[in-house]
This record gives sequence, C-alpha cells and structure tokens, in this order.
Amino acid sequence: MATTAYSEISSFYDVEATSIDGAPVKLSEYKGKVLLIVNVASRCGFTPQYEGLQKLYGTYKDRGFAVLGFPSNDFGGQEPGNEAEIKSFCSSKYGANFPMFSKVTVVGGAKHPVYQFLTQSTGGAEVGWNFEKFLVDRTGKVVARFPSSVVPASTDLTTAIHNALG
Repeated sequence: MATTAYSEISSFYDVEATSIDGAPVKLSEYKGKVLLIVNVASRCGFTPQYEGLQKLYGTYKDRGFAVLGFPSNDFGGQEPGNEAEIKSFCSSKYGANFPMFSKVTVVGGAKHPVYQFLTQSTGGAEVGWNFEKFLVDRTGKVVARFPSSVVPASTDLTTAIHNALG
C-alpha cells in the first residue's frame, strides 16, 4: 500500500495504514471517534499495558472511542514478530481486540505518516519509547500526548478521554 507523504497530509484523516491482517485502512473511517493511538511492542517492560488498553477500549467503545495499536520494532528490537505472531500474542495473552495495524516505523526519516502527523501536531519531538500514547479528538486534532510511563488507567489519561468524549 502506498503511504502518503507528510507534505500531503492536511488532516489526520488523510492518512492511510495497513491493518494487522494486511487490508488497507483509510483513517477517515474513524472520523467522529475519539482515538488513543499507541505504538506497541510484545517484549517490552510496558507490554502489560495491553490489558489496560483493552479495558479502556471495552469501557468506552460504545461512546465512540477506539484504541489503535501500531506495533513497532524501533526500540530495543522489542517487536520482532510478524503480524500474525503479534496478533496472536495480543489476543491470547491480553484479550486485545481493538484495531491493530501492521508494524510501522515511528521514529526517524522513515517514520510512518501516522507518526509524522502525530509528532508534528505535538511539537515535533520524536516518540521516546514503546507505548507512547496520542489522544485524537472527534475532529482529528491531537489533543494530548502521554509518555510510556502513563498507564492506561491513570487519572490524567482517563480524564483526557472523558473530556474528548464530551
């Protein structure tokens, strides 16, 4: 699937990605939803956050909320598996059934357009590690960014989600 150059992105919804099952996904499919976008990894100290991410998804999905997981092997080689292995691990170990995408690069010159948009929208700083979180409101605007150390059940994150959901 062709990726969109950042210079062509005027909105989050201009970006396309590939689902973990290999299907093209236009992020415009998520218009009107509040999104928590997370770069995930299966062999990281933060990997148990999958459980909390799934809990957030289960709690708020009926109110127009989704977690979007983007596996990345950029930090310490902590996501070495292929898409089938990643999907199996997430669903069997953590019961994760929120939307997952194919493995992407989240830092550097080859970063995926999703992460080009997210980082540029929040001041340009690179993603620091696995499980960094970006909260996107219903209009496609990035309204908050949380480092890996902020767990899904944290008051800061859940308050930001509540505020974005309205």
